[in-house]
Amino acid sequence: MTNTQALRRQIAQLPALDRIALVEHILQGLDAPDKSMDALWANEAEARLAAYKAGQVKTIPLSEVLAKYRVS
Repeated sequence: MTNTQALRRQIAQLPALDRIALVEHILQGLDAPDKSMDALWANEAEARLAAYKAGQVKTIPLSEVLAKYRVS
């Protein structure tokens, strides 16, 4: 039996409120800010803006984008 399987069995035996508290704790950990990921996205945004300003990317008007996904 793997650690994950054993943990699942233990969790299944917990009262419902304890399982809910555990889920909330896990979700909070997943939603925690990640400074390294934030830095990567900031670099990507800066690179995209620089490419736009340099005329290296083709832009598409918002109306065209919305029209593409509009349900008829």
